[in-house]
Amino acid sequence: MKEFGYQRASDVVGAVAVLGADPDARFLGGGTNLVDLMKTGVERPTRLVDIRELPLDEIESTDDGGLRIGATVTNGDLAAHPAIRRRYPVLAQAVLAGASGQLRNMATVGGNLLQRTRCGYFTDITKPCNKRVPGSGCPAVQGEHHNHAILGTSEHCVAVHPSDMGVALTALDAVVHFETADGPGELPLAEFYLPVGDTPHHETALPPGALITGVSLPPAPVAAHSRYRKVRERASYAFAIGSVAAALDIQDGVVRDARLALGAVASHPWRAHAAERVLTGAPAGAETFAAAADAELTAARPLPHNGYKVTLMRNLMVAVLTELAEEAAR
Repeated sequence: MKEFGYQRASDVVGAVAVLGADPDARFLGGGTNLVDLMKTGVERPTRLVDIRELPLDEIESTDDGGLRIGATVTNGDLAAHPAIRRRYPVLAQAVLAGASGQLRNMATVGGNLLQRTRCGYFTDITKPCNKRVPGSGCPAVQGEHHNHAILGTSEHCVAVHPSDMGVALTALDAVVHFETADGPGELPLAEFYLPVGDTPHHETALPPGALITGVSLPPAPVAAHSRYRKVRERASYAFAIGSVAAALDIQDGVVRDARLALGAVASHPWRAHAAERVLTGAPAGAETFAAAADAELTAARPLPHNGYKVTLMRNLMVAVLTELAEEAAR
């Protein structure tokens, strides 16, 4: 591991100023991803700026009836919060599916959104990787890619984003708040992650040196009837090979509102707009749910060894939507 400096931030403005003066510094929250990458040599910061004592660890109601979640709220506290469990159960379920209890008690909301891919070529500095060394190539395209992307890929990168929390937040139309040297800013999560394109090393639209200060959830009555389902290769503490965050508002047997996002299928949490269009205004039944899944997955471009994900995601989407419909009918 490269030798690095360490300092503890006492306020948001001061923390941002450090990265303005030293672009090779990094903010340190829980460190559950960053420290691992430092050990492997993928990340080589000159300095770590510890932000855990900043006043960003609260979950508060907003004036419009939504919630604001501070960036240093731990995943464990987020999943246990009564308002999250009651009003946005899909988010609590996604967080609980995301890691072990020990990691949830360390990892933070802001850090979760910024975690890097778990692609083996990315984390092995002896291998080429366009995310790590732009222009060096993507060996996963011809190599090991059974858990890689089937949507929104390019020849330059086929890795997936590992966040479970991000999938739920995408379905909930969350907004990311941040601070820069020029003042505060915000980005809808739909615009936060950049398309992989030919520059996969540019992962988010955050300005350089920006510090995430929180995430806001708009009021969404549909979110009270929501569910997160994750498929993985072992029963616990494993990243998804496919996941679905879904919320349905069903009245008189008809879908009045639908929110749907997919995980482990793209370089960022994938909002399933095509599926939502099919669902909205249609009968809440098996035929509609299958048509919605098919509409979304028409754009899938699987590689030779991850074509199973198309079938897996179709079945998973139909199963989750069916469960929500059956729950609404009780």
